Amino acid sequence: MSNHTKLIKENIMHEDILPTTSTHSLLSEALQSGHQLFSQMKSHFFNEMIDQDGHTRSHSKHLEAWLTNKTLTELEALNEAARQHFLYEGITFTVYSDDAGTERTIPFDVIPRIIEKKQWDVMAKGCEQRVKALNYFLADIYSQQNILNEAIIPAEQVLTHESFQPCMMNFDLKGKIYSQISGIDIIRDRTGGFYVLEDNLRTPSGVSYMLEGRKISETLLPDLIQNYKLHGIEQYPQLLREILEENALVDQPMIVVLTPGRFNSAYYEHAFLAREMGVPLVSNRDLFVENDYVYLRTMRGKQRVDVIYRRIDDDFIDPLAFRHDSTLGVAGLMSAYRRKNVVIANAPGTGVADDKSIYPYVDNMIEFYLGEKPILNNVPTYQCRKADDLDYVLNNIEKLVVKEAQGSGGYGMLIGPKASAEEIDDFKQKLQFKPQYYIAQPTIELSVSPTLTDKGVCERHIDLRPFVLSSPFSTKIVPGGLTRVALNEGSLVVNSSQGGGIKDTWIVESIHS
Repeated sequence: MSNHTKLIKENIMHEDILPTTSTHSLLSEALQSGHQLFSQMKSHFFNEMIDQDGHTRSHSKHLEAWLTNKTLTELEALNEAARQHFLYEGITFTVYSDDAGTERTIPFDVIPRIIEKKQWDVMAKGCEQRVKALNYFLADIYSQQNILNEAIIPAEQVLTHESFQPCMMNFDLKGKIYSQISGIDIIRDRTGGFYVLEDNLRTPSGVSYMLEGRKISETLLPDLIQNYKLHGIEQYPQLLREILEENALVDQPMIVVLTPGRFNSAYYEHAFLAREMGVPLVSNRDLFVENDYVYLRTMRGKQRVDVIYRRIDDDFIDPLAFRHDSTLGVAGLMSAYRRKNVVIANAPGTGVADDKSIYPYVDNMIEFYLGEKPILNNVPTYQCRKADDLDYVLNNIEKLVVKEAQGSGGYGMLIGPKASAEEIDDFKQKLQFKPQYYIAQPTIELSVSPTLTDKGVCERHIDLRPFVLSSPFSTKIVPGGLTRVALNEGSLVVNSSQGGGIKDTWIVESIHS
């Protein structure tokens, strides 16, 4: 090992995998000389690349060698090429709170996150188990309500929930599938244990980023990919179409993707999935209901629609059934749906199952409906609607993460250990005023992965969103998911709207040392 490399290791900060700006010239020389910079380095967190003894994990050794042979300039050029790809393809997201300009390209880090297949198999089985139980729960609460009658989940908490849709009562769905497309957010704690942080059952997004990220890897990193037996994800759009067909009530169904329009934050994804599935992308102007059937306006006249993959929230899908002022929905859609003349994916009313205040009961659902122990753990959660939990949260708020039960995108939350006294006081007032709107959890120290930053290659916190596709006949999960990364140093918030970015997720066969 060269003196330069030793010097870098001796001066490295605990939160960094590679050193800060002041050591760029040393790093560049060490990288060019091909030295192993990553061995025998330790982290305060579970590091996806390096074990607790500072040794490179077997599945990351090819990645380590690849990084060692790249200069920072080369890595930055790769990231810039990725940025240009996203820009050229129009892959953007919207930050609604940003007055300076809402449209941004998603930050992409070219250094992949690598997971061994044997670890992925555990996550995949856990996700499948979880989504199956959540679908049973939705079918139950909209029919016999057994889990409520047995007081396993408080009935009031479900029946008064703002996402509970009475119009779905006693409406039998094919195969009892309410959530055809689900996103399960998974994290790893300091020990490397897997935890589910959140369930997304309404209109989960991000799969287009997952697929475009893989295209970038295949284009920019062929020399690294050739060293791995990498499982593919490119089949996702075809699997999605198959799942939608399996949920249809007719053979050879006409499928459309319903978007609220180009100003929606995930519009690129709507267009991407429609294109990749080979189905029309439509807005409410393209659809109409006649005699309780849904039709698509085409140049050749009207064409009956059998399945709508909707990317519009419940409140806006039908102005006759929900918000009368909606300009995004299709008048009469719910009537056609209730008469089983069209399938809506995901079903209206799924939101009650992915609310953060319902999340603590998913373990109970798994045991109640499946008779199984949960494969994936929940993060311990305090429900502020409960007096004892609220008292604990108010007295320990500086140690906790407080979230809005209906919140998303990283908005409306407080990370106690990083909050100011003023922010804590403000949240205490919110909790006391409307405690039922909030939950709290211990601050989980998310695992970290090497990430290119303006300080060099540093460790940054990450999570993972696998996508689960469900039909009455099958459950399909592509081997991978969307890895989100908190690009800001020390941040635990991975959402793109809060300064987060994304990585390609590689599921690889085990590599024996």
